[in-house]
Amino acid sequence: MPIVVNLDIMLAKRKMSLTELSERVGITITNMSILKSGKAKAIRFSTLEEICKTLACQPGDILEYMNESDYKKLMHL
Repeated sequence: MPIVVNLDIMLAKRKMSLTELSERVGITITNMSILKSGKAKAIRFSTLEEICKTLACQPGDILEYMNESDYKKLMHL
C-alpha cells in the first residue's frame, strides 16, 4: 500500500516521544507503534484528529500518498 506514515518526522519536529503522544491522544503505545511503523490497516478520524491537535499539524503532515515505484524504493521491496 503506497500510503506512508510520517509520524516519526512530526514527533521529531515537535520534540515529543511516542509514549508522550500516546498518553496525550489516549491510545496505547502498542497501537501508536503500529501506526508509526506503517503496519496499521486503518485509522479512525477521531484518532487522527487527536494526533493532529496534539502535534499542531494537518493530516497531510502525517499521511502521504506515494506512487508504487517510489514506495517500493522507500521500503526496499
